[in-house]
Amino acid sequence: MSEPIPEKRPDKNARINVIKFALLVSFVCSLLITAAAGGLKGFQQENIELDKKINLLKAANLIDPDNKPSKNQIKALYDTHIQAVIVDSQGTVLEAGNPDSLQLYFFKTKDVIQGYILPITSRGLWGKIQGYLAFENDGQTVSGFSVYSHSETPGLGGEIESAWFQKNFKGKKILNSQNQFVSVGIAKGKAADLPKSEQANHVDGISGATLTGKYLSQGIKSTLAQYEAVSITFRQKGLSPKEKN
Repeated sequence: MSEPIPEKRPDKNARINVIKFALLVSFVCSLLITAAAGGLKGFQQENIELDKKINLLKAANLIDPDNKPSKNQIKALYDTHIQAVIVDSQGTVLEAGNPDSLQLYFFKTKDVIQGYILPITSRGLWGKIQGYLAFENDGQTVSGFSVYSHSETPGLGGEIESAWFQKNFKGKKILNSQNQFVSVGIAKGKAADLPKSEQANHVDGISGATLTGKYLSQGIKSTLAQYEAVSITFRQKGLSPKEKN
């Protein structure tokens, strides 16, 4: 009668080795991911800054939104036509910023200031909306609008970045017929359906995105109120604060 084959017990050392190997692989992978993220950070930041420049140029109608220029063309256009400055609450250009100073951009042609651009930060339905609102040098007529960051629902509130919506803003006014500041708002439907006295101060809304329109309207009005001294300076003399001084 043959002896029974003894039961093979699991090798504890083999199990430990597997665990060690898995931990080593995890550690190496985490190092690689960290290194990749660090390497890409500079590239990502460069793309963010480039996108902001594109949207500043769009707001100023200096590039066609349907034809994206090359990176070098964007940088050249920005350096030639856009001037970033900081101003105080009265619209005076400052040499250095302070906690109360405001960011402002002039857009110009051959050193002649054609208007100014305000950075817009607004609440949205799902997060912040960030963009730019440009004005002609009369201090009241919108010349363009663009959005470079948002978290709104694609096909609904996300339409704020579409060309048809942004073109709505061109030619709209922030003063009413009595020359009082009222901002520019987003209608719940068509601006043409509003009373005639309000049509120049509203753009067409986005179907199914009433809250996005409401929050963006509030954000634009809040921003314009902060920059009203700048707009008044342009309205009074058609000059930039720097030129007025």
